[in-house]
Amino acid sequence: MKKLKIFIPVTATLLSIMMILSGCGKTNNSSGTSSATLSKTDTTITKSSDDMFSDRDFEVGYEESTATKITISDSNSDIKITEAGTYIISGTASDGSITVDVPDTDKVQIVLNGVSVTSKTSAALYVKSADKVFVTTVKDTENTLENGGTFTAIDDNNIDGAVFSKSDITFNGEGTLTLKSPSAHAVVGKDDVKFTSGTYKLSAAKHGVDANDSIRIANATIEITAGEDGLHSENNDDNEKGYIYIKSGTITINAGDDGIHATTTLQIDSGTLTITAAEGLEATVIQINDGTIDIKASDDGINAAKKSTIATPAVEINGGTVTIVMGAGDTDGVDANGNITINGGTIDITANSPFDYDGTGTINGGKVIVNGSEVTTLPNQMMGGGRMGGGMKGNVMPTDPGTISDNANGNTEGAMPQSPDGQMKERPAMPDGEGSAAYGKTQRPDNSGNSAASGTKRQKPGNKTGSTSDTQTSTNEDSKSA
Repeated sequence: MKKLKIFIPVTATLLSIMMILSGCGKTNNSSGTSSATLSKTDTTITKSSDDMFSDRDFEVGYEESTATKITISDSNSDIKITEAGTYIISGTASDGSITVDVPDTDKVQIVLNGVSVTSKTSAALYVKSADKVFVTTVKDTENTLENGGTFTAIDDNNIDGAVFSKSDITFNGEGTLTLKSPSAHAVVGKDDVKFTSGTYKLSAAKHGVDANDSIRIANATIEITAGEDGLHSENNDDNEKGYIYIKSGTITINAGDDGIHATTTLQIDSGTLTITAAEGLEATVIQINDGTIDIKASDDGINAAKKSTIATPAVEINGGTVTIVMGAGDTDGVDANGNITINGGTIDITANSPFDYDGTGTINGGKVIVNGSEVTTLPNQMMGGGRMGGGMKGNVMPTDPGTISDNANGNTEGAMPQSPDGQMKERPAMPDGEGSAAYGKTQRPDNSGNSAASGTKRQKPGNKTGSTSDTQTSTNEDSKSA
């Protein structure tokens, strides 16, 4: 069997992240105190795209003459890849799988050239061992990887995705890849999951993409319908991981819980994001530097909650256009259990409670519009249902903030988005006593078991990938290596 030889330059180690230094600039409005203020000019939390992707992540070409060609079919339904190289796969299997099991120093490129694989009881693509796997779609082809609705154990790993990877995996190409999982996740990655080109259509009962270490997106077009989170990155063992970085691309998400959820940081440098969810964006620290972001939510539009101890929760907006339309009730446009800092861009919020923060609220630049009127200082929703204060100019509440025209997915804002099976996501019941509706603004427990007094707003669904018996210690690869 011929092998593809690949030469990879050695580059710098992955950017150290998650240090927060005290902020600068005038605080226009504040409520409470906080230990840190996020600011792009004085923090190393900002990630560089050069450190997030390697050159090969963007490479969609391959050497056909040295590649191994495989046709999958019902009579040749279980493909085993045991050596490094490039594999061009075509064909259809009604109950089959593609398994990669190579030494953890080897790289594999899987080229999908008109493939449709359904695994009735496991992952259609299972990366059991490798240094890194590249999944490349051929130009103008339609490809599908699907689970049939149940998962039966085949080894010690808790396989729960149509694509399940124990190693770093990059999706790229010039074709279309559809990923379906009617009972679990569409893509599960125990390390890094990257999308760098191509078109992807994900449908999942749970998370669209569930990654332990990170999710990184550039250039790709991604459509996600998920019963829980659209993009979810969580690592309970490493406080510098569990982050999401979006350089560019077009991302459309309809999710029953969070549109995008990161345990540590969420950084958006550019792109077009359209999100309909219970919460639009959630992380400990959220930084928006550019892009066009439209959010319709029934809980919080943007929520910086203490999901990790990496930093004081913070939202920083430095540029771009952010439009948030909230449903009626106990909802916040931008909610931070710490600080909100706006340095630039345009933020347009329609909501009963446009902002809710426990630390400082600062406008250093940009334009902030609340219910149709520009404001010069950030209003703050007070605990116990107190009125908002702070510099609104002619603020007029929407006549019916719970009534919003249907979006492309058929959801009407003010109601919970539906999961793929058409059933409404059940929200956790509120506890009695302090923090309940009788005490004013609703508080919900966080996923770490902290009480409502800690500031996080609601119980998160359990992370399947972070709690299974196959916990793997990932190797810190050079970020610029393939």
